[in-house]
Amino acid sequence: MQDVMPKKAPRTRKDNEAEMPNLLRAFGAMRIGDVQPFHVRKYMDQRGESAPVRANREKALLSHIFNKAREWGYTNTANPCQGVRGFRETGRTRYVQDAEFAAVKRAASPVVADAMDLAYLTAQRPADLLKMQWADVYLGALHVRQNKTGARLAIELSGDLASVVERIQSREVSQKSDWILQRDNGEALSYAGLFQGFDKARQAAGVIFQFRDIRAKAATDLGDLAHAQQLLGHSKRDMTEHYVRSRQGIKVMPLRLR
Repeated sequence: MQDVMPKKAPRTRKDNEAEMPNLLRAFGAMRIGDVQPFHVRKYMDQRGESAPVRANREKALLSHIFNKAREWGYTNTANPCQGVRGFRETGRTRYVQDAEFAAVKRAASPVVADAMDLAYLTAQRPADLLKMQWADVYLGALHVRQNKTGARLAIELSGDLASVVERIQSREVSQKSDWILQRDNGEALSYAGLFQGFDKARQAAGVIFQFRDIRAKAATDLGDLAHAQQLLGHSKRDMTEHYVRSRQGIKVMPLRLR
């Protein structure tokens, strides 16, 4: 894992680090060639009783480990995760109302409020927000390369986005840095800092939604699937349609009174 982890996105590394202890407890004492599909199935069934989604992620990591072990010559046995079915996952359908967004933003620290505004106005993932630097702002646009998709975007600096970027840039802090989302001391806002600050704000506001729901709200509020697809970095239109429709619902006509 030490050879593979540095190449992964920060959030993925953090998730994998949390997943490894569970896998080591179950498989750590076994020789790699002795792990069979029924062992993986047993693990999934036991882990799935309390955390089916985590079980799916842990199986994916285990499968990745076996694939690397095969590539590097540690084993020539088949990947025992192949053919072992995971648990069905349902996508989120939470739509954040304007009043809910505003309530949490009012309760948030300035940098978390900045992150919320950028998330809504650009529809980007947290990982892509946190790595934004002032060097990415040029030629009248905020330039983004999405970690997950590799898509390159040049988001026009106009309207509310221009105002938010100007607000962040003009705020007085003890130490200026290259990061758009930064703490007062100049350090980049971290995952932990963002999510802990966001959790504190939503608890104070009494409104519970996840930070990632802001991206979905942005796509839904756009009302233009083609535009939403570009901002989200989706390769296919039907991905965007599903993403938006799961929160918006399918519009249908009511019956008429007789």
